[in-house]
Amino acid sequence: MLTIKDIARLSGVSVSTVSRVLNDRPDVSEESRSRVRAVIEAENYIPNNTARDLVRIRSEAIGLIVRGVQNPFYTDIIHAIESALDREGYTMVMRQIGSGDDEIASGAMMEREKRLRGIIFLGGRSDYTPEELARVTVPFVFCSYTNSYGTLDPARYSSVSICDEDAACSAVEKLLEKGHTRIAALISDADDSSISQLRYQGYCHALKKHGVPLRKELIFTTGDSFRIEDAYEAMRAGLRRTDDFTALFAIADDMAIGAMRALREYGRHIPEDVSVIAIDGITVSEYIHPMLSTICQPKEELGERSVALLLDMIEGRGGHAQITLPTAFRAGASIRSLK
Repeated sequence: MLTIKDIARLSGVSVSTVSRVLNDRPDVSEESRSRVRAVIEAENYIPNNTARDLVRIRSEAIGLIVRGVQNPFYTDIIHAIESALDREGYTMVMRQIGSGDDEIASGAMMEREKRLRGIIFLGGRSDYTPEELARVTVPFVFCSYTNSYGTLDPARYSSVSICDEDAACSAVEKLLEKGHTRIAALISDADDSSISQLRYQGYCHALKKHGVPLRKELIFTTGDSFRIEDAYEAMRAGLRRTDDFTALFAIADDMAIGAMRALREYGRHIPEDVSVIAIDGITVSEYIHPMLSTICQPKEELGERSVALLLDMIEGRGGHAQITLPTAFRAGASIRSLK
């Protein structure tokens, strides 16, 4: 039987690092955490302290895997999930992982450790295969995203999300309606089989629909990140290449906030010089100046519907389903008309 020393040797880290990973301590690098969890997954290792926890953890436990620990968009969804589970007599057991970690591997390990009844994945990839999901043997729901690029049979998975491509198209059309045609886009990656690609496709669709040529030099990328600081740096780098645009579409509120600072430092006023719009509707975007115009996701409903769908499967009332929720435009003050 493997010991913690064996895990340390196989993953090339210290015993204390393995211990911190097993106890979900934050003071571990993402690289070390990934290596330790990869060994644990490959060896089907269950720590002794976790085995003792199994006696105490109620069988009504529901796992919540949150991918992207710094994303403020998730805060209201997490609260909604926890409240909904509590009302139904279930206990939420949450694990936060880095944006580069494998949420399916984390969920499979957590399922064994905590004897979960089900799992909600909050944030993740959009290109799963049946082989990957076979590691999870309890009911599960993807919350805030779906399997747009994967090969899963719709009868074998559940999701609750918005239509990201439509939301992006709607955001860009708000700018087009105001007379903007030189519209830049701030994205994570144009080809990452995830939300960034879906929203980039919505941007491209809106331009094509209205006969506006796509200008590659107006596409600014953060390199697989939604973080404010990375968006700020990407916008600064983009402005050094070109400032020939009157509007900016950012695929997330966080990214828009970072970009707005970069624009101001460059001497461009919002919305007088550049109009800005984004997607998500996080709370802080209501309190920046000017207030961000954005396409709001129904965050509480995303959480509540995910719980309802999962419990229907657990308690035998229903099967897998893919639920798409509507969005709402919040006007804000970051857009001006050129007409």
